[in-house]
Amino acid sequence: MGQPAGMSVGTASVPRMGLDLTAPTSSLAAAAVELTRLLPGRITEPVLAGVLVRADRSGVRLAGTDRERFADVSTGATTHTEGTVLVPARPLADTLRALQDPEVRLVTEGSRLAIRTPSARFALPLLEIAIHPGIPAAPRLQGTVRGDAFGALLAAVAGAASTEDALPIFTGVRIHSDGDRLRVLATDRYRLSVGHVPWEPATPEASIDVLAPAGMLVDAARRLASTDEASVHADGDRIALRWGGTSVSTVLLAGQYPDQQLAKLLDTKVECTIQAETDELAAAVRRATLYSGASGSVTLTTRDSGVTVTGHDPLAGESEETIKAEVTGNHLTTSFRARYLTDALRAFTGAPVLVRLQSGMAATAITAPPPPTTPAWSSSTSSNRCSRRPTDLHDRAEISTRRGGRSRARGRGVAHYRPC
Repeated sequence: MGQPAGMSVGTASVPRMGLDLTAPTSSLAAAAVELTRLLPGRITEPVLAGVLVRADRSGVRLAGTDRERFADVSTGATTHTEGTVLVPARPLADTLRALQDPEVRLVTEGSRLAIRTPSARFALPLLEIAIHPGIPAAPRLQGTVRGDAFGALLAAVAGAASTEDALPIFTGVRIHSDGDRLRVLATDRYRLSVGHVPWEPATPEASIDVLAPAGMLVDAARRLASTDEASVHADGDRIALRWGGTSVSTVLLAGQYPDQQLAKLLDTKVECTIQAETDELAAAVRRATLYSGASGSVTLTTRDSGVTVTGHDPLAGESEETIKAEVTGNHLTTSFRARYLTDALRAFTGAPVLVRLQSGMAATAITAPPPPTTPAWSSSTSSNRCSRRPTDLHDRAEISTRRGGRSRARGRGVAHYRPC
């Protein structure tokens, strides 16, 4: 299985050289802006603040890196002279975006890259390409997924990852293949999200099992929403996603994910089920949040006629609102972190939602039947009556479930957290 097409620029193989190309302004500006958005905003090394501009017979490719994340974007161009230069990324994107001419010419002039239109010239300094770390080729192709479905799932699951660098393993998203499905999992020790989408392995032997930084996946998810197909590349060091003329990759996180402990959170014995319109329930939760005070908690109480959403705080006051819902099983009262519950319900906007409750400290599952053309998705949430201590995933052989929730995709998955 050969390497896919992709930019591979090493500092030893690419000396500073001139280039000359003409391209549609709108497409070149879009590529430059896309590249800056795919890379972290804060880059301290001046050479890494540059973008590699490579012109060849296939068009023009823009590429950049912060040494951990790599991105390249390709677009059409007429190449007069092939070559590669390194110029400041942000000024290039800002200049191209500000132009109104239909075409723009990029040409090396001495120690400058000139951006020319019929009536104007802008010149950017050439940076020292010899000290740039270069952009490696994409890892081996492992399979393909439907872009919009995968993007929606990544946006939901990655949102449950931790932002605390003290525990880097929980800042990642576990991605692994399981037959004809690609499973995605993340947790911040307060909540857990799991989901899957169909995928097509590149070969019968192809598989993937990686722990990738959530930040890159969130950025990629935003752009996959309008993509029909995306390819997944991975090896022992990096994972890459490629769609259209865009590719983004990142180094993997090290560490063993606590799969066995987390799997116990997925087991539920439902005691009460709420079926309601997501938009009505989410709106009631948002209104109750106004009265949740510093604790930020809301309470769901099931009744024969529906579900009552309440918020209460000695300083903020209290609210109580009952919405129509079909309730089966025992009547229960459960508290949630309002922010987590709102995020979980957002996954099912415009569709019915099922909230499956358990008593005590056990998990709550939030699910919606998926349409035939999208992946199955569900989310589980858990609460422990306002605990502020995260589940101890890294020290305990098994974990207990807590009620709460966080998820944002239509597919099948689970989310757990400790609300208040």
